[in-house]
Amino acid sequence: MATRPVFLPSYEGPNLVDERHFDFPWSSGFAEVQKKKNVRALHEAAHSSGIGEVLEISSKSDVELGRRLSAFSLKVELDGEMLPLESVYQGAKVFRENGPFPEIMTLSPREAKQFIRENGKGDLVKFRIRSKDYSIHPKNAFYDWLYIRSLVSHSAWIEKNVTYSAFTDIEFNPLKQVNCQARAFSEYLSLHHRNILHDAAENFDYFSSLLSPI
Repeated sequence: MATRPVFLPSYEGPNLVDERHFDFPWSSGFAEVQKKKNVRALHEAAHSSGIGEVLEISSKSDVELGRRLSAFSLKVELDGEMLPLESVYQGAKVFRENGPFPEIMTLSPREAKQFIRENGKGDLVKFRIRSKDYSIHPKNAFYDWLYIRSLVSHSAWIEKNVTYSAFTDIEFNPLKQVNCQARAFSEYLSLHHRNILHDAAENFDYFSSLLSPI
């Protein structure tokens, strides 16, 4: 058995997202077919608790929409240039002994992550893009902010195509990881519904003030 979260956008109240955890039978192994079994099992557990249609947001999603919303598929604009979201996130990291690494922002997400694994030295202390620093608190704020910024120009398309009520990312284990694209997308929907999407996307400090501490 395993426990994983399902994220639902919250359209009123202090929290942008409602996070619910479900137990389900875990299919071990790294094969894609095993991961898709886990997605289906998690979604079935959510359905049995009254949650409506659930979308897996990752490269392992059975639905093209879920794959297109994966952070590895998205790009964020920097100074008029569209760059891979994940690569910008990795390249903006500032460690106690080195960083940031703007030169890796044009690499593929996998190349950028590998570079950081091999070259990051010391604890992560902040993020920096174009000489502007961003806090590492809340821990998920900077990643989520980049993810949301990457979607703003696609708002009309998302409003037309996304009819799901809840979202998952089967690779995300809250006991080991911080960043989750399913949570970030739920935040996006909540911000859009509350009519504060553009304000949050343009101002990191404002966006981070809306998040619960992690």
